Amino acid sequence: MAAASKASSGLKPPAMDDAAAAAAVKATKGGGRGAFLPHFFLVLSVVTLCAVVYAPRFFVSGPAPYGAVVVGISTPSSTTTSRTSSSAPPLGLEHVAGRGDAEQEHGGALHQYQQVVLDNQVGSPCASLPNHTICCDRTDYHSDVCFMSGDVRTDAASLSLLLFPPPRASSAPAEPGAAAVTEERIRPYTRKWDAYITKTIHEVRLRRVMARPPEEEAAAAAAHRCDVRHDAPVLVVTAAGYSHNMFHVFNDGFLPLWLTAQHLRRHVVLAVLSYSPRWAGTYGEILSGLSRYHVIDLLRDKRTHCFLGAVVGTRYHDYLAVNSTRLRDNRTIVDFHDFLAGVYDDDNLKPKADDGGGSRSRTEETPPLERRPRLGIVSRKGRRVIENQAAVARLAASVGFDVDVMETATGVPLSAMYASVSSYDALVGVHGADLTTFLFLRPGRAALAQIAPLGITMLSRNLFGVPAARMGLHYEQYDVSARESSLSRQYPAGHVVVADPARARREQGKQEWELVEHVYLRGQNVSLDLGRFRETLARIHSRLKERQQSQVSSPDASPQI
Repeated sequence: MAAASKASSGLKPPAMDDAAAAAAVKATKGGGRGAFLPHFFLVLSVVTLCAVVYAPRFFVSGPAPYGAVVVGISTPSSTTTSRTSSSAPPLGLEHVAGRGDAEQEHGGALHQYQQVVLDNQVGSPCASLPNHTICCDRTDYHSDVCFMSGDVRTDAASLSLLLFPPPRASSAPAEPGAAAVTEERIRPYTRKWDAYITKTIHEVRLRRVMARPPEEEAAAAAAHRCDVRHDAPVLVVTAAGYSHNMFHVFNDGFLPLWLTAQHLRRHVVLAVLSYSPRWAGTYGEILSGLSRYHVIDLLRDKRTHCFLGAVVGTRYHDYLAVNSTRLRDNRTIVDFHDFLAGVYDDDNLKPKADDGGGSRSRTEETPPLERRPRLGIVSRKGRRVIENQAAVARLAASVGFDVDVMETATGVPLSAMYASVSSYDALVGVHGADLTTFLFLRPGRAALAQIAPLGITMLSRNLFGVPAARMGLHYEQYDVSARESSLSRQYPAGHVVVADPARARREQGKQEWELVEHVYLRGQNVSLDLGRFRETLARIHSRLKERQQSQVSSPDASPQI
């Protein structure tokens, strides 16, 4: 019976020494009541020895062999929780795994978890995703997004995410076509229509491993045992593309990333293609605001990471836009602004009064009706420069603004840029990527005045004017005339490029963008008509003062300008 109990326990106790064995034989031969006591003490000594050897494995608190699974958006089985709850590290730390002999079934599979809602998009074909499933939504013009539900593991050698089947009983039949592996491929970037840039984005393979006989499943899982186990899904994105340009960084990158991940409330691991320490350093606050975990460098990290699901790619709604009707939680672009405010809004980052940048304290302490509205002028370098910028600054001051000239391309941290722009009541600048900082202005309280160079009137309105209005800013657009453009000095009088830009663009046919890029975007500066531009500044100033007046008369009223 003792042998049977040892076999059923699954534990192999230490062998008895020769003396103990001889004593047992002698006691057995003795029979009767006289043999009972030696037999009893022999059993007692064996039980005591087993307790000393094995008890620490069950009662000593220590880290789980492959990293403790912290209960978050998913709930593990009671067995896993009881073994790991006492040693769970704080959220936000990677769980570094070993390759010992105490793995869970399937090479450390994370199983028996409640399903995580990965897709927040209304009407998506992937909105309801069964376990052990890959679903790709390729219906959008701008981006593809794929989702994986279940036990997801990285395979660095093939730049793949592998979806392993849930564990099953050894007697359970394998799925039909058990040898098959389904696969999807995706380049996670939000400009899939732009073949030139999309081909530079790394392609990620998503492979679903079908259920097979238990011994084959065990072998496959053993080949991809977890080196790092995460208690959250992974979101795969890229830091490549037009990442040198602030407009594209937000429009193609961080805004779509927020759209895709915000409903997970930072309980998602970011795995980044084309990762660089400089990129991570520049946008570290935003990355920390999106995820509580360390970012994974997907191309250089050769370890096997295991996740509770995966999202590859990001959603895209429009230029710097959030379409609330397409999100289950009805978020808007104001919510994205609030996200940025939460990331950067630190009193220590606000410019001091003695450094010429003004301060929040001055804004708060000065009575509303006495305070002059603060206006920031975006000072560009190279192209689309305001040639009479100093005169424009003096003009704004004469209208009634406190003027701050915001230099660009200075390498200042984004946090410092946020601190400056968020303190402005109005922002003025020529069309360009730096106007993306309108996202830092206060919705319902501030104004944006965009100077649209010759030939790109509608482009300017669509890229910044429409999004600014959606965010609740008062928007003014100043369309540059032919005589205010430096192109009037480069082309003869009456030339179609200057006299009729719309016709010049139509005549280019498929080469229209070449004309826009090289002539209207890269080939001109502006010199503003001060008399005409005064009217624009006066309208903005008047609206801001009206808002100040309404604040005094109705301090609880919603801000509107």
